[in-house]
Amino acid sequence: MPINHYYTLGRSGLRVSRLALGTMTFGTEWGWGADKDAARTLFDAYVDAGGNFIDTADVYTQGTSEAWLGEFIAERGLRDKLVLATKFSHPTDPGNPNACGNGRMHILRALEASLKRLRTDHVDLYFLHTWDQITPVDEVMRALDDLVRAGKVRHIGLSDVPAWYASRAQTMAEFRGWEPVCALQLEYSLVERQIEFEFTRLATDCGMGLVAWSPLASGLLSGKYRAGDAPAVMAEGRLKANLGRASPMFDRLTERNWAIVAELEAVAKEAGRTMAQVAVQWVARKPGVGSVILGATRLAQLEETMAALDADLRPELLARLDTVSAPPPRFPYTLFTPEFQRSLHGGASVGDKPMGYRPAVVVPGRARRS
Repeated sequence: MPINHYYTLGRSGLRVSRLALGTMTFGTEWGWGADKDAARTLFDAYVDAGGNFIDTADVYTQGTSEAWLGEFIAERGLRDKLVLATKFSHPTDPGNPNACGNGRMHILRALEASLKRLRTDHVDLYFLHTWDQITPVDEVMRALDDLVRAGKVRHIGLSDVPAWYASRAQTMAEFRGWEPVCALQLEYSLVERQIEFEFTRLATDCGMGLVAWSPLASGLLSGKYRAGDAPAVMAEGRLKANLGRASPMFDRLTERNWAIVAELEAVAKEAGRTMAQVAVQWVARKPGVGSVILGATRLAQLEETMAALDADLRPELLARLDTVSAPPPRFPYTLFTPEFQRSLHGGASVGDKPMGYRPAVVVPGRARRS
């Protein structure tokens, strides 16, 4: 499946590439990343291959990512051919209490700044970047709906939020006639499968497409790291910049995850693919996933992962990866095993609906406000 094969995102008409270009690497302000020439090369390679889904955020490399993207897109006259996504939430003006979080004041302020850097009058997909635990969900959803009605935002999404929050936001939008959420951007990889407990069913039932970030687990699944190596030996690029500081990558150097890496290497060898390609395809083929974000600092990295969907992996190989990476069950999901469910139904064999069955979904019409 080539990169120019598009899916509609969630319950929307927005068509996006199965693989998105992540641009957190555009800029060197964080001590790692791609310089401007390298970033332009990555951008050109992605769009020339037929990719149309670009992901950024206002805080990526202190605004450089958005600014460079705006320049690259304008240079090639591609604005109307790309799905441009950006995000708000994180502080952009330290010391200003209203220049952070998810309140209406910051949402409006952040969008105007992003539009200026991106050299455009609208974004196609606007994400809440991270739940702030403070702002009422109705304030967030009403503010986003206002931006859609104003023509400055086409679609909206949520990133890094609890499942209950996303469910409440979507239900509120549907019943108040506000713009619904069409995308959930969450971390998803062979070593990070926690979203399967809640988000997969939430996304498929409520019309939100999953957009997966970090499918290679910060490089752990790329094949360049080996068990037994000390963090200082493995550190390069982003890891080197974070050596000695808190980094989720260093927390992943566990016995369980090294077992996953070993099985991934064996499966990749049998499939005749690279470890990175197998890891990306595994994520892309999971239920509910609309697109997978690819990050890179070098052209060779991006070219490798862009080819991840060119050939399907055999089901038995995918099953081996499912088995080795299965997260341990936790309450209340320990009650939802086939054995327990049979006892719940009096021992009868009660199957799910047939494959392909879809109930009629009635979404209340958008309410008109006077």
